[in-house]
Amino acid sequence: MARRKLIAGNWKMNMLQDDGVALARDLAERLDLADQPGFDMLICPPATLLRSIGQAMSGSGLLLGGQDCHADKSGAYTGDISAEMLRDLGVSYVIVGHSERRQFHGESDAMVNAKAKAAWRAGLTAVLCIGETLAERDAGKALDVLQRQIESSVPDGGTAQNLVLAYEPVWAIGTGRTPSVDDVAAAHRHIRTVLAKRSGEAGAIRLLYGGSVKPDNAGVLLKMDNVDGALVGGASLKAGDFWAIGAASV
Repeated sequence: MARRKLIAGNWKMNMLQDDGVALARDLAERLDLADQPGFDMLICPPATLLRSIGQAMSGSGLLLGGQDCHADKSGAYTGDISAEMLRDLGVSYVIVGHSERRQFHGESDAMVNAKAKAAWRAGLTAVLCIGETLAERDAGKALDVLQRQIESSVPDGGTAQNLVLAYEPVWAIGTGRTPSVDDVAAAHRHIRTVLAKRSGEAGAIRLLYGGSVKPDNAGVLLKMDNVDGALVGGASLKAGDFWAIGAASV
């Protein structure tokens, strides 16, 4: 089944207004000039930039996403943002369950599941992250961890419209290290198989690879079976590098 590639940029806690808007405009212009680039491009800036960037890229083919959302619509949750608030800003995607949220904020599979449901409630597509730590990989438990996270984090009812899964081996994020081609192939094949037990649309749901994706390794990674795009960190902060990753996917 043909699945259109999705190149997603997670800006994390980076960029102020001027630089963020300039980067978004650069990417929007590249998309417009490419006319039919053959891939979708998504950027997920910090919440402080969502409105200004949304206005700057209005009318372009660039997609806008949030980096996290709360499970509830509203309430006494200082500092949190609901999926409905993101939708109100013109956001159409939201990352949930990123390893940094799991690690530094103690998010459990159950919490990620609830956030994914909240994204769907608000009409957003959830980019749901899964991935093993180095200790889990070294113990030979990588595939078991992925299966547990899919079974516990992914709500019932996932479709190609409301769900994207991103495989991010935790030990490869920001380290410059990437798994071997065989490792990525095995992980994505396993994810697709397990996902088939959760959704009748498993064959249509996009699976992204994330973890030190750069222009020089993107061509190999993005041409693999069951790799339908990338969730990019550091390289998404430079328009040329991010665009090169997208170009390498087609």
